Amino acid sequence: MTFYEQLVLQSQQSFQSNYPIYAQGKTPIKLSTKRQDSYETQIEKFSQMINEAEYIVIGGASGLSAAGGGDFYYTDTPSFYENFGKFSKKYVFKGAFAGMQYPFPNRETYWGYLATFLHTTLNAPIRQPYHDLAAILNDKNFDIVTTNQDTQFIKTFDEDKVSEIQGDHRYFQCSNACTDDVWDATESIEQMIEAMGDDTQIPTELIPHCPHCGAEAFPWVRGYGNFLEGKKYQAEYTKISNALLKHQGAKTLFIELGVGRMTPMFIQEPFWTLSYNLPNANYISVNRDNAFIPEQIENKGLAIQNDIAKVLHDVRNQIVEIKNGK
Repeated sequence: MTFYEQLVLQSQQSFQSNYPIYAQGKTPIKLSTKRQDSYETQIEKFSQMINEAEYIVIGGASGLSAAGGGDFYYTDTPSFYENFGKFSKKYVFKGAFAGMQYPFPNRETYWGYLATFLHTTLNAPIRQPYHDLAAILNDKNFDIVTTNQDTQFIKTFDEDKVSEIQGDHRYFQCSNACTDDVWDATESIEQMIEAMGDDTQIPTELIPHCPHCGAEAFPWVRGYGNFLEGKKYQAEYTKISNALLKHQGAKTLFIELGVGRMTPMFIQEPFWTLSYNLPNANYISVNRDNAFIPEQIENKGLAIQNDIAKVLHDVRNQIVEIKNGK
């Protein structure tokens, strides 16, 4: 088991033991009650911490993509109706994730929806917060760990800098996990979308199957089925683990962007542990709804509760002003 995976496992155990607390949107970790600075001061400090850091670790979760317009996952936003309207109208559900759990009448319709879901994320343009983040990280030494499966990070950054520890919409796996292999899903998705047209179901013969055992394929993502924790999964954890171990003596800045309250174990709590244990580490949380910072690291970081897109845009502009001597 890799170094970072051990941190995640510890956090998962805490999550299970304290689930009622997490379910209320809270945390069992004692949080800082220290009065936060004004927003303008926080942006100045954020920018200064970026400039002073020798190494930066980004932890990106669903709130980051949502801030850029990828907000169709949980409710009936305009982007949800734009991309999933024909399914919502016919089957009456709200939010793309609700569609993933919907009892469609047959596998052809299920795959029609699933292909639409994957096609939507894979073909989405790079969202503005990712452009701003790329500008902020320009000329910096950094790595990224993400629970997002929507490929926004690997569209924006070199793939060797990104650890996708919860899967990737570009790949299929065997639904029975009969093999350690994952394989490219993009061509199959395009074929399903083209064949479906304005309908809500695909031809039976286009339902993808495992080339080894013949079982239905499934997207290589955690959350809806038998997620394969094989070679690809281990490679993603090895990537971020090796990067952290390589830089453990550096002046490191951990930046957590958009972690939800039901998945703190993959990014948020490992970042808290690392920020506390590494003497040269600092931490920043940016979250629209809940920006938490533990009491133990309250003097090592910031908690900015605001729109992530606005924060990253303002930090980008602040860094430009600093470079220009303003």
